[in-house]
Amino acid sequence: QVQLVESGGGLVQAGGSLRLSCAASRRTFSSYHMGWFRQAPGKEREFVASITWNGGNTYYVDSVKGRFTISRNNAKNTVYLQMNSLKPEDTAVYFCAASLLGAAADQFNSWGQGTQVTVSS
Repeated sequence: QVQLVESGGGLVQAGGSLRLSCAASRRTFSSYHMGWFRQAPGKEREFVASITWNGGNTYYVDSVKGRFTISRNNAKNTVYLQMNSLKPEDTAVYFCAASLLGAAADQFNSWGQGTQVTVSS
């Protein structure tokens, strides 16, 4: 199992930006499809974005398209989520996830501990 550690969360005003990072423990990081999910208080965890093992394809939930960008650096075993034009409804705990199966939302089976993102209005 790959171990994942997120960082970069915090408090930001609406319209601001944050960049989340997720560092992976395995040398085989480049074999993993990577994703970001989030869970707001009282809500189920939802898919945010994913990226294939080589960075060739990315996927986003409609609510973040044009505002969030997922990217990866396989040499650094790290995946990123650049979040711009943040809205209060983006407030959630953000989780990094990994999969050897594919980049679809239901294929992720390794999870980080999460990082809190709070957007104030």
